[in-house]
Amino acid sequence: MMFRNAISSLLVILAAQAAAPYVMAIDACQPVYTALTKIITTPSHSYSTQTAPLVNGQQRTVETIYVQGKTYMLARGKWMVSPATPNDVLQQELENEKQGTSTCQFVRNESVNGEAAAVYSMRRETDIAKENGLIWISKTSGLALREEVDMDYGGSLGKMHLIARYEYSNVKPPM
Repeated sequence: MMFRNAISSLLVILAAQAAAPYVMAIDACQPVYTALTKIITTPSHSYSTQTAPLVNGQQRTVETIYVQGKTYMLARGKWMVSPATPNDVLQQELENEKQGTSTCQFVRNESVNGEAAAVYSMRRETDIAKENGLIWISKTSGLALREEVDMDYGGSLGKMHLIARYEYSNVKPPM
């Protein structure tokens, strides 16, 4: 009986060790997923610079505001309501989480505009794209403060480089 208990305990330990890298990957990505979700579910204003073949490799600045159940984008100097609601964007993010494969790792501690942040690396591959980047997450609020990502969409869409910063105070719909 004692021998059977020892064998059972050993099997449980071995199974846990075999699953440990998978569990660690999920756990390491949880702060990243939570921060990405908060960009969409918390009133936020993002300022980003994108470099992509679709704009002949030129840098394009983009501003996005998520507030009051709507997504606003600044395009060609004019604010417009996006047909993609924050809920649509969130559902796509959740689908990417579920269907893709991701690995995340804590990299270092840093400060963003005087706020303590944890920097994580994230690699994610979905049917749509391969992403590789860094995200700075506030240690107090868990909100994303900054992001730098390379995305490869393949084909004619090619690769894109994105640098973004996020603000959360006094976010209102644009005039």
